[in-house]
Amino acid sequence: MAASGKWSDLTRRVVSAAVLIAIGTQLAVATGLLLWSGVALFMALTFWELARMTGWRGPARFDTPFGRSRPIVLAVAAGLSLFAALGLPQFALPILLIPIAAGLPGAVPKDRLTYAVFGIAILAVGFELVHLREEYGLPFILWLMGVVIISDILGYFVGRMLGGPKFWPRVSPKKTWSGTIAGWVGALLLGLALWLGGWADPAAIVLSPVVALAGQLGDIAESWLKRRAGVKDSSNLIPGHGGFMDRFDAVSGAVLAVMLLSWVMGLPRVGF
Repeated sequence: MAASGKWSDLTRRVVSAAVLIAIGTQLAVATGLLLWSGVALFMALTFWELARMTGWRGPARFDTPFGRSRPIVLAVAAGLSLFAALGLPQFALPILLIPIAAGLPGAVPKDRLTYAVFGIAILAVGFELVHLREEYGLPFILWLMGVVIISDILGYFVGRMLGGPKFWPRVSPKKTWSGTIAGWVGALLLGLALWLGGWADPAAIVLSPVVALAGQLGDIAESWLKRRAGVKDSSNLIPGHGGFMDRFDAVSGAVLAVMLLSWVMGLPRVGF
């Protein structure tokens, strides 16, 4: 029997989680050029979704025999720039800004700032994800993904069961304070369990809820972008379940938070 009422999207959520885990695990266990290539491809697809949602259509000077340039042109440029930045980290910033600068004229005027901010975020996530995997190892990535997944699962079930005031109704009308807080508690318990098991230092207890909040904000940011673009999903690249941005918005928020935190403090040691 199909789910109905407030549980009507349960099947979709389960499949989405499975997709997230499958793709995320493949990227997490990869190393070297395979890791770089996988992340660059993933971010190129995400950039393609962003270009479409910001109305990107290359300027007339980019015309080709096949017509005006399309978002796929920008996606290829983003993927190649990220791959090059990973190989030349000392020049990462100017390299990553290339697709941003090249794409600005083609975005709808009212969405140029949106395109720039989200574009920089996408490329920063890709670059930082590889850095975290190479610098801190697989257990750290698994902790990061675990925080996001546990926060999402608890947020969904507790929010549906308890309901209550909405977290940010104008942007994400389904998110409740009860579900949001449940996500923080779940993340804290994960950090606590890792510390008690000797698999992480005490910083994981404090930072896990912070990372969970960042993941929730990543989800909300993508919801805002979709509302602005007037679309339900970022794309249909994952048939029946939206696009890559839909499935990895929370992970992106978490990665960006960890990147910012690393600038001001040491990250937790995680090992199994």
